[in-house]
Amino acid sequence: MQNGFYSVTGAMVTQFNRLDRISNNLANLNTAGYKGQREIIGDFMRIFQQKRDVLPLQNNTVEASKFLNRSINRVPRIVDEYTDFGMGSMIKTGNPLDLALGDKNLFFAIDTPAGIRLSRDGSFKINENGELVTKDGFPVMSDTYLANRQKITIPINAADISIDKNGRIEYIDQSAINEPVYLGRLMVVSVDDLHNLKPEGGNYFTVKKGRVEDEMKIVKRSSDVHQKMLEKANVNPVREMTALIETNRLVEMYQKAMTTQMNDLNNDAINKLASVRA
Repeated sequence: MQNGFYSVTGAMVTQFNRLDRISNNLANLNTAGYKGQREIIGDFMRIFQQKRDVLPLQNNTVEASKFLNRSINRVPRIVDEYTDFGMGSMIKTGNPLDLALGDKNLFFAIDTPAGIRLSRDGSFKINENGELVTKDGFPVMSDTYLANRQKITIPINAADISIDKNGRIEYIDQSAINEPVYLGRLMVVSVDDLHNLKPEGGNYFTVKKGRVEDEMKIVKRSSDVHQKMLEKANVNPVREMTALIETNRLVEMYQKAMTTQMNDLNNDAINKLASVRA
């Protein structure tokens, strides 16, 4: 049994998984409100020891097997994954339907076919029915949406749409007396435990356990909604490119080690064994 081969293989798989995460971060550099995905690399020995300390049974593994296990259990692997909810920088767009949130614990509530989801992406638009929706066409929820399912609908004659820092939406009715008309208020929610959120496709978040509705809290006065602005992704391109180069080099190094294990060492062993006379 060649322990070195298993160790190198495990390390290479870890770098492949890391590469997927880095590539996803780089692909979303220009995605509004995107939060970078991170990983923690450790080894199986640490996880095993944490569980070993609370088990009632003693470790009766023989010493020879312990030595064999130690060489394999030190293989690097991803032991945890998490989302970096740090704030991204804000850019001014001038679009009245572009919104940014000034606190990392705040989210827009979106009604998707899979249920309520949370998002930091405030690049909204108006669909053919006059409803305020995301770029995917999902309705942006108002603060009364859970009670009456009433969508935020902006009349065709609305002008100078304004959204204040608390999410109140008003517009000027050009067909009337040109005074502000109150339309509704965006549902801005907070989440106590950000670690309970997990990313989904489309730049949305759901919860790891339970329902989104049970975890979110509607914020009545947030004072953190910024109109005509968008939050950029919190991904540092220099850091990600450096990690990408490092990962590629590690994969190349592990590939050479695998070649040495499977070809050079095996050939050397076969040749030496063949040259020994019985």
